[in-house]
Amino acid sequence: MKFVQTVIAVLAILWIAGCSSTGDSKGDDVAVEEHSDGAGSGFDYSDGAASSGVGGYNQLNIEELNDPDSPLSRRVIYFAYDSSEVAEEDRDLVAAHAGFLAANPGVSVVLEGHSDERGAREYNVGLADRRAQSVRRMLEFQGVAPEQISVVSYGEEKPVIEGYDESSWSQNRRVELVYVGG
Repeated sequence: MKFVQTVIAVLAILWIAGCSSTGDSKGDDVAVEEHSDGAGSGFDYSDGAASSGVGGYNQLNIEELNDPDSPLSRRVIYFAYDSSEVAEEDRDLVAAHAGFLAANPGVSVVLEGHSDERGAREYNVGLADRRAQSVRRMLEFQGVAPEQISVVSYGEEKPVIEGYDESSWSQNRRVELVYVGG
């Protein structure tokens, strides 16, 4: 039964991730922020996190956010060029954060959407918003209350790496999860 529920949840997430919408943005919160270098946390996400709904992450506390051995220490999701679809390899990461947030209703997250510099400013702001909204939908689908999530779109305005090559651009196409409260 649990397997069937998991399959249904994964299919629904894929369907939701393909949709686009707009939302409100709030960007005036104080944040616990740490930028990733793209190397990841070294945590093996194949331990069943995706197949167990919230992955057992409801047992984690706010200190786990900065523990390098915790999956929650990785708070940057990268995107392909001109895409707002969360990559397959990042879906378990989103599930880990969803489980943590669902179990900790006093904690909020700001999803900061970013894009690389290619394209018009207005397009990049919209693309960055679609990326953040995609992560938002996945979090909400997995039990996170909508009031725990805020979205802000920076477009190309806050690059993590300055450069004019794919290596730099790939690091700038991202959504950062910035935790607030707890």
